[in-house]
Order: sequence, then structure tokens, then C-alpha cells
Amino acid sequence: MIQMTTLTEVLDHLQREGYTTDFNLKDNCIECHGNFLQIFPSEFSVDKTYRFEGMTDPSDEAIIYAISSEKHNVKGTLVNGYGPSSSSLTHEMVKALNQRTI
Repeated sequence: MIQMTTLTEVLDHLQREGYTTDFNLKDNCIECHGNFLQIFPSEFSVDKTYRFEGMTDPSDEAIIYAISSEKHNVKGTLVNGYGPSSSSLTHEMVKALNQRTI
């Protein structure tokens, strides 16, 4: 098992596993950075989730989602804050992003 303790280490590892697209979070979908392809909750799966907690500052909390979409033939990552810094999302997006937790 590989020990990864930083966001950068996890992102590098996921990139080597083929998660090469940088996703941006929207209210009701994720968007591929660069080509603006919108992928809705029913069109993607969360394959892995990694959480990071700041030692002293709650605003340092972050989560990395490894996401794939068979429909759009794309795999990538989404980095978002959680806790006090999380984005407001639709119920469908929250449900889709909580499909799997590691």
C-alpha cells in the first residue's frame, strides 16, 4: 500500500492511474476544465475519495474525488473544500459525490 499524506501526492498518484482531467464543481454538475463539457450526476461515478484535515485551521480541510464517466469516456479529479468551506450544491450533486468514501 502506498502512503500518501499530501494533496499533491494523491493528485500525482491519481494522474498516473489515468485521472487526467481537471474537473470544476458547478451547482448541479461537474465541468471539464478547458472544454466546458458538463457532466451531470447520473453520468459520473465517484471511484475514490480522499479527505485532508488541517491540523489547526478548519479552512485547510479538503477532499479529492476521483471521478469517471463512461458516457463521456473521461476520468479526472475534483478538489473541493469540506466543512465550513464546502460549496453549496443541489441534492443530486451531494448524493452523487457521496457515493463512495475511502
